[in-house]
Amino acid sequence: MMPSLRQLVLHRLGARVLADELAARRVTSEAVIRDCLERIASREETVRAWSFLDPELAIRQAQDIDRGPYRGTLHGVPVAIKDIIDTYDMPTEYGSSIYAGFRPGADAGCVAMSRSAGAVIMGKTVTTEFAASHPGKTTHPLNPNHTPGGSSSGSAASVADFMVPLALGTQTGGSVIRPASFCGIVGFKPSFGFINRSGVKQISDSLDTVGIFARSVADCAFFLSAISGAFDYREIDARRPVRVGLCETPSGEQASAESRAALHQAADALRADGLAVVEFRLPEPFARLPDAHHTVDYFEMARSLQHEYRKHRERLSPALLSRIQRGLDCRPVEYESALKLADECRDTIDALLSSVDLVITPSAAGEAPAGLASTGSSTFNRTWTLLGVPCLTLPVARGTQNLPIGIQLIGRSRRDAQLLCAGLWIERALPQLADCKEIA
Repeated sequence: MMPSLRQLVLHRLGARVLADELAARRVTSEAVIRDCLERIASREETVRAWSFLDPELAIRQAQDIDRGPYRGTLHGVPVAIKDIIDTYDMPTEYGSSIYAGFRPGADAGCVAMSRSAGAVIMGKTVTTEFAASHPGKTTHPLNPNHTPGGSSSGSAASVADFMVPLALGTQTGGSVIRPASFCGIVGFKPSFGFINRSGVKQISDSLDTVGIFARSVADCAFFLSAISGAFDYREIDARRPVRVGLCETPSGEQASAESRAALHQAADALRADGLAVVEFRLPEPFARLPDAHHTVDYFEMARSLQHEYRKHRERLSPALLSRIQRGLDCRPVEYESALKLADECRDTIDALLSSVDLVITPSAAGEAPAGLASTGSSTFNRTWTLLGVPCLTLPVARGTQNLPIGIQLIGRSRRDAQLLCAGLWIERALPQLADCKEIA
């Protein structure tokens, strides 16, 4: 016998389930928000996911929604926002003391779209400094002695720890896929430019992408529907792929034994379900894309953060100063060469991916590393980010530290719907050994 809604803990419900209950007025947004706030109060001292949280503001938003008419897809659903994304009624500090207490005059496009769809903006989540490499305070929800990944550290941790059902992040290297994989949830980096980037602190104009954290593929699609406006993903169908490419290049040698095992176990499970799983190798020019990504990233970062570098250099971390200096030292001819290589590979990748329905590859080198001094390597994400293709990570295994390991699904550019539909089928077909419901 299924439990009634009253027997369920509201903060553990997925976004689509919550949205249905809220739309039918079987539960109030205020009740949902108060339950989430109780969860945050019990766990924030350990997880430290939030850079700004005003419980009274969140409750007022919920009460306003409860009093009014149906607002839209996200009516009354709580959403967390990475603190690299502007919010007009909350500070946006970009993970830097330079912007302590800074209040933008307007919401970022993705935040405004969330509000238009009826979401309650719960608060701002911790980011690394300017979404680069210097870590914030957030810890891994399953083991506080390990990193949750970054730069979208707080967004991933808040969803994994059942503080909110949905969160927004950004990816310039691997900042959505990697922390989602580390934390054992679903992360989606859509095609480049799919979600509007206005009001997001620019780091690299060629790479920055707004992404989504949720606890299911269906919830990712549901959220994407509300904030992109491009397609209706509220009810996606699980579509069985026919042919899947197994890709271990480039950088396959940097994957841990556990990560490789998880990838091949997933491939074996798909074969057992009757799918054709074939080797998918990227040709030689693609092996140079990780380095090209660094060139583009550093060159553009050095210019995007030039004001902060000139006026507040003493308040930037040594790690960020090093990246900016590398960008300033980069010769224009190197930058142009990297962009040219990226363009050439983008022209090729569509044809390569047309031979399969999707590609599976590691989401990260392995499980979340110990310590909080680093958020981990983006080695397994940089190529796909530079190519601008949609990427989806699913939890499929646990490592020796009992922390999640994910696999990354790659689709063709602007075919985000197809990837999500195939991802939904694969999510249901594969054993979810990294289920975050084990969190207390």
